[in-house]
Amino acid sequence: MAVAAVPDPLTPLLVAVPVVILACRAGAQLLKRLGQPPVVGEILVGILFGPSLLGWLWPGAQAWLFPQSALPYIGVLGNIGLLVFMFLVGLELDLKSLRGNSRTAVAVSQAGIALPLLLGTLLALGMYGDFAPPGTGKLPFVLFIAVSMSITAFPVLARILTDRGLYRTRVGALAMASAAVDDVSAWCLLAAVVAVTKSSSPLEALTTAGYALVFAAVMFLVVRPLLARWAARAERRYADGVVLVVLFSGLSLAAYATDRIGVHALFGAFLFGVVTPRGSRRIEATAARMRAFAVPVLLPLFFVSTGLKTDIGLLGGSGTQWLWAGAVLVVAVAGKWGGGTLAARLSGRDWRDSMSLGALMNCRGLTELIVLNIGLGLGVIGPGLFTVLVLMALLTTAMTSPALTRIRKGIDEDLGREPAGIGQDEPVLEIARTR
Repeated sequence: MAVAAVPDPLTPLLVAVPVVILACRAGAQLLKRLGQPPVVGEILVGILFGPSLLGWLWPGAQAWLFPQSALPYIGVLGNIGLLVFMFLVGLELDLKSLRGNSRTAVAVSQAGIALPLLLGTLLALGMYGDFAPPGTGKLPFVLFIAVSMSITAFPVLARILTDRGLYRTRVGALAMASAAVDDVSAWCLLAAVVAVTKSSSPLEALTTAGYALVFAAVMFLVVRPLLARWAARAERRYADGVVLVVLFSGLSLAAYATDRIGVHALFGAFLFGVVTPRGSRRIEATAARMRAFAVPVLLPLFFVSTGLKTDIGLLGGSGTQWLWAGAVLVVAVAGKWGGGTLAARLSGRDWRDSMSLGALMNCRGLTELIVLNIGLGLGVIGPGLFTVLVLMALLTTAMTSPALTRIRKGIDEDLGREPAGIGQDEPVLEIARTR
């Protein structure tokens, strides 16, 4: 009996990968010229390659460019890029920016989480009957929607501040500090949601949470000091290639550990970045090499994987579906922008600074896409709601720069460029330059 030949995925990958990379690069540059963060262009390109445009206008071309035999490999390469990206985000998450800003930063970040959680919960309760996949429990669905409303894209926010020359202003320093606290809080909440979703009982969820806490303790109390001693030796003894092998192996093993625990591999990569020592020339050079490959080559494959799962046609001509999409956008903006603005104002900031902080906290970018793909992979949300939330992420990210332009028109030149709690010699986040 003859065995059917399995199509070799290498040949289509040799076409799809450069097409995706070049298209995302072109989209990023075009949107950058229009005053948008590059990630907006990359998200748009991913959507255009999917069933929303290419698959609708020319399904044969889409099937040729992205054959079924190649899709799993595109997804794997994109996820490897995500793991490296999350490691870099953790490595460059500098909580020293809280100096002098801790009270306001905590207030803004927590209000920017608490209000979206509350509004997102109310929204999810109304959407459950129409959007929850069959067999999905109400608690996981509600928790996931609530958390997805509370996300801020720390790397994209840093990029916007850098591009606009606001990074070292008082508003910029406070925005970075608030986003750092928000980022850590949101990932912890998402880890809890994943644990609840994957668990079959409350006891199992608590067990998963306990394992995650033990893992975090080991990373901070054991791995961090070991890495610090190793980094000091690496300055004198090891070539950059050795450092690259150690860091990539470390983030991979940390990702494997959290995946086995049940809280998703991305958490492990992020936490490994957080505990990796900063200030080492070898580590900084190695991180730059990882960034130079993973961000422009591997991450675009993640955007396309997301775009292939985003189908605006699923919303069809149903007025109800589009009304729900509008409600999602209103809740997202009201929760993050409104919560951040009110908290900053109550902390003593003037209205312009407060509204600027709120607008920045409303930026979701790539971080939101990561969260949404986790939810889709877990089966907590279906393709229709996934599409709605991707559009929300795109629009809230795209509105950030124009909103800042209008709010701060005519005053940025008068603010000066003095830092607020950040040293003059501190480098701008490298991740901000790429996202």
